[in-house]
Amino acid sequence: MQHVYEGKTKSGFKLDDGNYLLKMKDDVTGENGQIDPGANSLMGTLEGMGNASLRMSRYYFELLAQKGIPTHYLDSDLTANTMTVKPAVTFGDGLEIICRFRVYGSFLKRYGRYAQKEQPLEELVEVTLKDDERGDPPINEEALVQLGLLTHAEYATISTMTRQIARIIKEDLAAKGLELYDIKFEFGRVDGQVMVIDDISGGNMRVFKAGQQVDPLDLAVLVTS
Repeated sequence: MQHVYEGKTKSGFKLDDGNYLLKMKDDVTGENGQIDPGANSLMGTLEGMGNASLRMSRYYFELLAQKGIPTHYLDSDLTANTMTVKPAVTFGDGLEIICRFRVYGSFLKRYGRYAQKEQPLEELVEVTLKDDERGDPPINEEALVQLGLLTHAEYATISTMTRQIARIIKEDLAAKGLELYDIKFEFGRVDGQVMVIDDISGGNMRVFKAGQQVDPLDLAVLVTS
């Protein structure tokens, strides 16, 4: 097993069979003492966060499989906080695809002149570059294509899949009395096919209950229990 990746919230290892092992960490991102999936900086560690992320990821990857949606997920080990996945080729150094159902976070900061906090949005999709140094800048379709990161066809596929997957997760959360404000995904090419990769966990979404944001540890319990 070869260590190939060290991210903010997970480590990556290449297995002898060509697949990859992702080990979830207890590290969380945030600002000003508040856990925030949209933040680029580590806030610290939260005991149990890695296991919570893995439980949610397994739950949603298995749900997507039931819906016929391909992902890179193969298996997981909750005792080791690890997930086995297919090898994927990212688009450039990585893109984050966000689906927004309400105005919040960085979207409000950018468009506050025209939008109200928590204003409803209709599955609005945004793409940002994974680039901490530049604050994960948003990028549009034309720039993605001209910079060689995506084709127009891949952009259309990713946008469609993002809305479809986000809708499934939103409906699942709603059945549990929870409201999804926004969620971010990563996509890659797996055997030449575009599919969702990385993880799908509380650290990648903002979820509210009775007007209060649910923290990732509590969210994992509410989703998977």
